[in-house]
Amino acid sequence: MGLNSATWIIEGVKRMDRVHFWNGNKSASRQAYEVALLKACLRITDVNGQATSVYVDNIDYPDAADEGRVFATDADVLVTVAGNSKFDGINKLVVPSPLTKGLLGFRLLIVRDASLPQFAKLTSQELLQQHSIGIPNTWADAALFRHNHYPVIERGSLDELFHRLKLKEFDYVALGVNEIEDIYNHLAAPLGGLSIEPSLMLYYPFPLVFYVNPNRPDLVKRLQKGLQALQDTNEFSTIFNHYHDNLLEKFSLAGRTLFTLENPQLPQSMVNFHASLLD
Repeated sequence: MGLNSATWIIEGVKRMDRVHFWNGNKSASRQAYEVALLKACLRITDVNGQATSVYVDNIDYPDAADEGRVFATDADVLVTVAGNSKFDGINKLVVPSPLTKGLLGFRLLIVRDASLPQFAKLTSQELLQQHSIGIPNTWADAALFRHNHYPVIERGSLDELFHRLKLKEFDYVALGVNEIEDIYNHLAAPLGGLSIEPSLMLYYPFPLVFYVNPNRPDLVKRLQKGLQALQDTNEFSTIFNHYHDNLLEKFSLAGRTLFTLENPQLPQSMVNFHASLLD
């Protein structure tokens, strides 16, 4: 059996009042928000006063195949980008409701300080495409950037990424506006000589959704009901704003030069997805 299976199985039957949430392979800021949103969905759909406990599993899987097999470790639910190719061919249930207003698809750049004047002159996407982007191994957006004719250096882990940027293995890193500050402060700033570029922003449709273990159709129904209830009571906005307060102003998003990319991996159910962050 999988991780902590004795905790989750009683007389061979999976406990419906407990949820194993795999929340690895992402920044701490994303982890905190996604845990809060999941717990809110479960709380608002509790019945008969019986609370649902959540086991948060933050194990990182550097190998894409291991991440794709996470439901085999008894995980009940995870959050990932819609259409994530790591889960192609994996039996799963999808809750097709965007969880972050498309926030992760708005990408800011981290560059070497010496490159800041050069990036300030990149007034077209064609000019940016002359520079290479560094992406950790197995990240879902590597294929997306290649599809859009960006030169991609895909190698190593997030922890190594900024050392390699300083060594000029590539020209920049692009991260979601909901994670860039946390990652920059913990991994890039201590190295010195790196900055969040102040004038450019990329966008591609990159909605985050719940993927659910196929053995938990009950959980799919609860999450769908919970997300709708949070929207109806405005609690979704309260949670979102708490974890993403003042991002538009902090990073001057409305005043940046915006380059839009295509996402060929979007599932058919979300091809018309529209990010609402800047609305």
